[in-house]
Amino acid sequence: MSIQARRERERAERERLIITAARTLAEAEGWEAVTTRRLAEQVEYSQPVLYSHFKGKDAIMAAVAVEGCADLAVDLHAARTSTDDPRQALAAVGAAYADFAERRPALYDVIFSLAVDLPFATPEAPAPLQAAFGELSQALEPQVGDDDLGLLTETFWSGLHGLVTLMRGGRLPREAHDRRLAILVDRFSQRP
Repeated sequence: MSIQARRERERAERERLIITAARTLAEAEGWEAVTTRRLAEQVEYSQPVLYSHFKGKDAIMAAVAVEGCADLAVDLHAARTSTDDPRQALAAVGAAYADFAERRPALYDVIFSLAVDLPFATPEAPAPLQAAFGELSQALEPQVGDDDLGLLTETFWSGLHGLVTLMRGGRLPREAHDRRLAILVDRFSQRP
């Protein structure tokens, strides 16, 4: 292995360590607790080393968001492909999305609620963002009818995000969550 290849591998390992530490700290204490100073302590590197990888906390948050979208895409794909029935697949995707938000609240927030410098809803969006959106689109494709699939997907996603965000914020009672989710899926499913 060349010296250059070893250095690149070590650099990638440091970046991975920083991203993992940020995720762990955010999940334990919230994003307010994630600072470059705390991350430097966690990963046992100096702050200048962190800055050699990321411009600052915002860049670290963006990297975590991209990684989180990859995780979400995996969950949505598993849900979507768990059944051949289009309505059940859409319901499974909706449930997987809501479950992701519940299981990984800090990760969900950095992807969908906090300001991060990432292009969303454009061809320049990182592949994991496109993959997560693509799973939603594929689940909705059988329901598209005369609608524009992209707009239909954005509307369904907005509905999911609204339900999750309002419930997590205590604005909607948790006990009716499954019913609200079923109503949303019913409205987006074709009827005979």
